[in-house]
Amino acid sequence: MLAEHLPIYRLRLRTERLELRLPANFDEIAKLAEVAVAGVHDPDFMPFGIPWTAAAPDKVARGVALWYHRAIGRWEEQAWTLPFYVFQDGEPIGVQDIKGTEFADTREVSTGSWIGRVHQGKGIGKEMRAAVLHFAFAGIGADYATSGSYDGNAASAGVSRSLGYREDGIKLPVVQGVRRTEQRWRLTREDWEAHRRHEVAIEGLDDDVLDMLGLTEKEPS
Repeated sequence: MLAEHLPIYRLRLRTERLELRLPANFDEIAKLAEVAVAGVHDPDFMPFGIPWTAAAPDKVARGVALWYHRAIGRWEEQAWTLPFYVFQDGEPIGVQDIKGTEFADTREVSTGSWIGRVHQGKGIGKEMRAAVLHFAFAGIGADYATSGSYDGNAASAGVSRSLGYREDGIKLPVVQGVRRTEQRWRLTREDWEAHRRHEVAIEGLDDDVLDMLGLTEKEPS
């Protein structure tokens, strides 16, 4: 089985409503691509630094599939992205990724996410981010987590605030030829502990997974 060679495929994060894991087969990748084609955000507002949704439907679907394979194919112990698919009632509805660079030394992760529009406004965005934050802080011993949101993306900023992040400066990237303001967010371990509300179970986190993440042994939670 693939998980024998890539143990990250054994990872599971479970919350009250959701399961986060890597896709088990190509059909699940295809289903998530269809979710993206159906719509991720208001067409009049681009929430992403890379405007991957601003393309024809076939290109959007292809981009979703290629991004997943790229994240796995470029895996390095010192620079990794876990592209968790978010499942509700057995169906993929979005992505919640978590990234680490030189994590064994920095103890810092960053996150990014999207979910289909039909699933928005139900607290799912907060719940899936809470899941990877639990994995980061309780599972692998992070000290910090960072995120970002563009001006106008009140939902993303609201999730960050509700989970205990604090403002951490701005960036001014150019997206689609226009200068945008990106609010940076930072979460400390102490603030995470003070704001944790969701019950999260981690399955499959063993020494082989820690080795893939550049960690030789599990840090105490």
